[in-house]
Amino acid sequence: MAKFPIDLKQYKKLKLDPSNPQLTAEQRQTLKHNIQLLRDAIVLFTSTGAARGVSGHTGGAYDTVPELCILLSLFEASDKHYPIVFDEAGHRVATQYLLSALEGHITAEHLLQYRAANSKLPGHPELGLTPGIKFSSGRLGHMWPLVNGIALANRDKNIFCLGSDGSQQEGNDAEAARLAVAQNLNVKIIIDDNNVTIAGHPSEYLKGYELQKTLLGHGLEVVTVQGEDIDALWGAFAKVITHQGPAAIVSKRVMAPGVPAIEGSVHGHDVIPIKGALAYFKHRGYPQDTYDAIENILNNIKPASVPYQYVGSTRDLNANRVVFGEAVSDVLDGLSKDEAARRVMVIDSDLEGSTGLKVIHQRHPEVFVPSGIMERGNFSAAAGFGFEPDKFGVFSTFSAFLEMIVSEITMARLNKCNVLCHFSHSGVDEMADNTCHFGINSFFADNGLEDVQSWLYFPADALQMRAIIKRVFFERGLRFVFSTRAKVPYLLKPNSDERLFGGDYTFVPGKDEVILEGKKGYVVSYGDTLYRSYDAVLRVRQEGLDVGLVNKPTLNLVDEETIKKIGSSPFVLIVESLGRKTGLGSRFGTWLLERQLTPKYSYLGTNKEGCGGLQEQIPYQGLDPQSIIVKIKTLSH
Repeated sequence: MAKFPIDLKQYKKLKLDPSNPQLTAEQRQTLKHNIQLLRDAIVLFTSTGAARGVSGHTGGAYDTVPELCILLSLFEASDKHYPIVFDEAGHRVATQYLLSALEGHITAEHLLQYRAANSKLPGHPELGLTPGIKFSSGRLGHMWPLVNGIALANRDKNIFCLGSDGSQQEGNDAEAARLAVAQNLNVKIIIDDNNVTIAGHPSEYLKGYELQKTLLGHGLEVVTVQGEDIDALWGAFAKVITHQGPAAIVSKRVMAPGVPAIEGSVHGHDVIPIKGALAYFKHRGYPQDTYDAIENILNNIKPASVPYQYVGSTRDLNANRVVFGEAVSDVLDGLSKDEAARRVMVIDSDLEGSTGLKVIHQRHPEVFVPSGIMERGNFSAAAGFGFEPDKFGVFSTFSAFLEMIVSEITMARLNKCNVLCHFSHSGVDEMADNTCHFGINSFFADNGLEDVQSWLYFPADALQMRAIIKRVFFERGLRFVFSTRAKVPYLLKPNSDERLFGGDYTFVPGKDEVILEGKKGYVVSYGDTLYRSYDAVLRVRQEGLDVGLVNKPTLNLVDEETIKKIGSSPFVLIVESLGRKTGLGSRFGTWLLERQLTPKYSYLGTNKEGCGGLQEQIPYQGLDPQSIIVKIKTLSH
């Protein structure tokens, strides 16, 4: 392993007392030294994520280093402070890994494995996984309420939590603010207000959104300061700490100040590119040997490759999450601009580039509403638009965040609203953000009573995605469509180069699709595990096992004809990337028994916390073709 070329031992411990709100020259110099040292380290090891193709989120962690250094100096000086730097932004995980290295839980060299598979350095901090990590986070709006509880259990301590203008958009934080004020908790929220989120700048897409007024309205003491002014920042800390009760610092700065490649840009939310990192270190004036070591590290990290060739599908791939937006736009092309604007509303939750809505924004701006990180409110707005019979709301976010809108889904159903929901990043494939971002509980959307039908669709490739959207877009009620973060291949017809869902294929809601007949048993799959299951089935058939394959693109409806067919065979194996506790496999066996069908039965699904990396997640969960083959052969005996 390469030596970490920035010497973290140069960090200088410092004690700061909030009763002295003015820094001495020596304190100021030490803070500035520490800030620069840690910022350089963050730029270096997060850029290894760019080198290995797993992203990395440089800007947020880089931003909050001044606040971090002050907090560490407070912890060094007094036990009146709870000594954990809680953070609402899981994408600032680089801060937590850096702390782990500073405290000796991991080596500095380990940081160079940032977000790599099986390195225990995933894209969000996970308690119990990484040595030195003191809490888990990653879904915005979930940490301040937790910190309130810690404050209730430790009323004699000051509890600090790093926040952001993004996390403050979540309704959870508004609730947390009210409780903190009502209970006069010594919670100190330190907000990095850099006016950057994934999709753009909150000042542009959320006009009227102002942190200071919001927090003051909740009753907090609020100090607004320029975050790069270290003297002013320390003065703000001194003021909120000496204030008895909840208080907030709104620390204003441009994103990634001093990093030309990403400064002030939405690209700062993600990882700094290698060229940008090298330019940064060149500008910083590092000695040539140190610069050469950094360049050598970054240029010698290569993305992991997958040489495996899947039988039954194409080599070329497409991103279903992007195709969703293309397919919706194709439907809207059939309407006039006026009719589209009257009948359809598409609302974003700061993820348009990730969930396919950007295509709709570009091709049909008349229907598009940009919005913030407010999944509950945005979904309900889509439902409200679809309250009238001939109007349709479209909503999209990551599949993991479906869990955040379950109650809103119930109310939309009771109001008989028309909503088409797209949940991207479903399953676990290529989820470097790891466990908190696994989209494995899709069936939570089907939470109505049996007298009302919901529709859960998980297309297997881009052609089936287009067919589904074309068929169901203007249907009444709630419809949920899922896609993966990873690109997927096109499936081929058996013994053919013709694409399975091309030509005259027509999607039929609720209909299971028998791809291969089999006398020895059936594998049932869908979405991103279908092409992997297809490969496994074709390979065992070559060995003489007459096993069949069924695609189940409508997840939550029983196709009576197909279930009777496969339930009368020797075995049924469900393969999916949803969770074993809550996915199709957890209920398909019941469906069989209700019909007095008793084949051997088993199911594969996501079953443990993640390993980081990208495509490595699938074999780690036992969902790769080799694992499927082993299970098929076990059931065949």
